[in-house]
Amino acid sequence: MILSTWITTLLGGLLATQGALAITLNVEDPDSIKSAAKTVASAMITYYNNRNEKAIPGKLDDTWWEGGSMFMILIQYWFLTGDTQFNNAVQDGMYWQQGDDNYFPSNYSQYLGNDDQVFWGLAAITAAELNYPERSGQPSWLSLAQGVFNTQVPRWDTSSCHGGMRWQIWPYQSGYQTKNAISNGGLFQLAARLALFTNNGTYATWAERIWDWSASTPLLRKTWVIADSTSCESQCTDHGDYQWTYNYGTYISGAAYMYNYTSGTQKWKDGIVGLLGVSDQFYPTGKTYDDANGNILSELTCEPSGKCDRNQITFKAYFSSWLAFMTTIVPGTSDMVMPKLKTSAQAAALACTGLSDGSHCGTKWYTQSWDGTDGLEQQMAVLGIFNSLLVPFKNEAPFTSDTGGTSKSNPSAGTNSSDVIPQIHPVTTGDRAGAGILTAVFVAGWSLAITWMVRGG
Repeated sequence: MILSTWITTLLGGLLATQGALAITLNVEDPDSIKSAAKTVASAMITYYNNRNEKAIPGKLDDTWWEGGSMFMILIQYWFLTGDTQFNNAVQDGMYWQQGDDNYFPSNYSQYLGNDDQVFWGLAAITAAELNYPERSGQPSWLSLAQGVFNTQVPRWDTSSCHGGMRWQIWPYQSGYQTKNAISNGGLFQLAARLALFTNNGTYATWAERIWDWSASTPLLRKTWVIADSTSCESQCTDHGDYQWTYNYGTYISGAAYMYNYTSGTQKWKDGIVGLLGVSDQFYPTGKTYDDANGNILSELTCEPSGKCDRNQITFKAYFSSWLAFMTTIVPGTSDMVMPKLKTSAQAAALACTGLSDGSHCGTKWYTQSWDGTDGLEQQMAVLGIFNSLLVPFKNEAPFTSDTGGTSKSNPSAGTNSSDVIPQIHPVTTGDRAGAGILTAVFVAGWSLAITWMVRGG
């Protein structure tokens, strides 16, 4: 009897301790959300500070692109919470990795993919839209985003599939023969956001071109299902059908910016609604998902098997935050996305009870308990969805040059790069027939051409 009482007392104490260490989150209280977000962000920065490559600002161990995506989430965190404690680290990394004002730094350019580079561009345009502090003597955030656009557009490839961005930049890379959703969707989103910020039609023209080309391939089907990839060998008729949240998030976000830019064109509203409908698959049901009742966000392609790699663990951060910011520029979408982001965030908080301090998050939120995994990527995913909860409370749309955006434009940014940038293939008669007239631009003349187009657009 005494032993039984002792065990009961011990278990009760352990449970109480675990409860005390868990992240408390009230999804209807902005102060509670900010506190939870700060806890998660602090743990994420600890991983960042303890990395092996900490002597190189912005460079994570064994990955380059994730630095840009992490900074993007931290920029959103600053805007939504007002917490400035991570700003120096973000600025250090964003400026250190800028390359020739185009996020194509020579130390890594020989193995980067188009998707790697574009995420840094998306971080830069996020900083511009949110009036993130800039340092004197450094290029503006807007110009860095423009630099990414300017170096990516010449890679628009008409030698196969009548257009599209290849996954990889260099012919010697595995994946060079692939055109994938995130590379094309990423440039589409960047172009759409540049269009809205600058009110310049050149960027909008490119956004529409990328969307329409994607819709001519399995990457963006009439059923609104997004294929992850297609191959040049098949002339982009085959498709890899892995379903990832960030593919949907990037096309939805780009369509939202184009909807706002065009003052509500039905084409973009149809895209938003259609893609959101298919995105319901990421809120699965069934015993595999611990009876989450279709209310908890899951990276369903890899989470049930426990085989998500570090990249895939981060995807939910982008999906949730992009959708939340969409609600500020597309009226009527809040009720479509926020209820499930709230239930997902609550589940994510329950999954953040790991390690001794109880602030380390797992990968599978639908377990509503820590699944035994931890890392910078897990923290990033949870910070992204906590950020999303704060968007309605902040209730401010991203700034543009017409609504208070202070970041300055440099239309020719990035075009004087010392790195060799693969050039666009000349347009053939077949290309014109298959995809409309696309301008053949070579890198040598790109600086003059893009400056004329953007300044005169």
